[in-house]
Amino acid sequence: MIGIISFVGFTVLVAVIAWWATRKTDESSSDGYFLGGRSLTAGVIAGSLLLTNLSTEQIVGLNGDAYTDGVLVMAWETLAAIAMVITAIFLLPRYLKGGISTLPTFLERRFDSGVKAITSGLFLTGYAVVLLPMVLFTGSKAISGMFNFPELLGVSEWVSVWICVWGIGLIGSVYAIFGGLKAVAVSDTINAVGLVIGGILIPVFGLMAISDDGSIIGGITKLTAEHPEKFNAIGDSDSKIPFATIFTGMMLVQLFYWGTNQQIIQRALGAVNLKEGQKGLILASFVKILGPLIVVLPGIIAFHKYGPGLNTSDAYPKLVADVLPSAWIGFFAAVMFGAILSSFNSALNSCVTLFGIDIYKQFINKEAEEMEVVKVGKRFGIVLAVFSMFIAPFLIYAKSIFGYLQEVNGAYSIPILTLIVIGFMTKRVPALAAKVGVIFSFSVYVLYIALSKGFGVEFPHFLHVQAIIFVVTVIIMLVIGKIKPRETDYELEYTEDVDVTPWKYVVPVGLLVTVIVLSTYFVFR
Repeated sequence: MIGIISFVGFTVLVAVIAWWATRKTDESSSDGYFLGGRSLTAGVIAGSLLLTNLSTEQIVGLNGDAYTDGVLVMAWETLAAIAMVITAIFLLPRYLKGGISTLPTFLERRFDSGVKAITSGLFLTGYAVVLLPMVLFTGSKAISGMFNFPELLGVSEWVSVWICVWGIGLIGSVYAIFGGLKAVAVSDTINAVGLVIGGILIPVFGLMAISDDGSIIGGITKLTAEHPEKFNAIGDSDSKIPFATIFTGMMLVQLFYWGTNQQIIQRALGAVNLKEGQKGLILASFVKILGPLIVVLPGIIAFHKYGPGLNTSDAYPKLVADVLPSAWIGFFAAVMFGAILSSFNSALNSCVTLFGIDIYKQFINKEAEEMEVVKVGKRFGIVLAVFSMFIAPFLIYAKSIFGYLQEVNGAYSIPILTLIVIGFMTKRVPALAAKVGVIFSFSVYVLYIALSKGFGVEFPHFLHVQAIIFVVTVIIMLVIGKIKPRETDYELEYTEDVDVTPWKYVVPVGLLVTVIVLSTYFVFR
């Protein structure tokens, strides 16, 4: 009972603080609602980035993969830091210089409105069918497992998942649809501190629980002595993440997620200036290096403690319920709930932004006032949230939650990343090339999914497939650009929405982050 009371109390406290901090933000305008009035500073950006990413699909899903495959899955975390550095140095200056509020807006300026519509549709489809249901499902598993809802409520696991999915979905919808980006970012920042503290406590208590002498060092010694294979970051050709994929599709996935994914980059787009945006990304990259402590090590501890045989999505919640002192359960469940809400309402807010600005305003009612755009976007968000809540419980049948997420994401991540890269790196590639490239990469990847999953056809690792499709798509677009180029060069105009003076230390600090990441592979080899 104490755990539930502390859970409710902390959750309500965060909501009140978020309301208080955003009460004066003008959310009747697009910038006010969708970008927090372009007022976000480095600390808020970093906290929001981390908590948007570090949600239950990461914590539950990646620890589930670590339970079976060990430390090699840390690549999903550590390489993210390098992608954030690249975004801070190369992509964010261009985004802010152009006053871009959504990525499809840039693609419209670079190519045409048709490319913008296709891209927005890809984002919305990916979020609705994959990301939003995934966040709801993994969140429901975490909360249900920590409080043992099936036993507490006297219901089956299936019913418990439905209850938690709808509870999380309804609360998250209120945050995202009626609060706008600034409310999301403020609540993220508060919860980020709690999640980092709570997330680190899980491996600490877990190591102490498995140690013969009750110490952290004793737990680490036992893990490395009894399960040395779990601490090999290189793996082999049969691993879930073969080492070679780090040099192919893995880096592409990271660049898409941290540099072009609307859900993530929207935080940096709301920066008060370029300097604060770069500081926020670099600060988040440093914290990201510590990510394996939270999203990998507990999975290995769970393997030692329970042995093989658990459903991967149950490993982390079970460990938390067993090793965390009862006095901490309510607090950690509250910050975990905040992380769940963060990923859900961040994706939902991005969907509302994409639909309102890129589809409704552009193609349905070009004369719509900003207040009407915001209102229509909110209505769309409600429909999308309900749709996701119906789909989410059926993910209980997925074998690897995180693997499923990354594999299916390729259907829209690779086409969009290709457009952004070509859009910035060339000046004459036309809209025709963009449309052909998107259709080609999406169609080929969907065909790959259908053949490999539906008919059991053997292919290279999905990250290698993504890299191959990316390279072929780039070649196709460049060839079309050579045969039928634009009549004029594309030039990115400075809108003067924010100051784009860069942070003078962004390059040396970014290099330091990169060196630290690469050194981890010399430690775990």
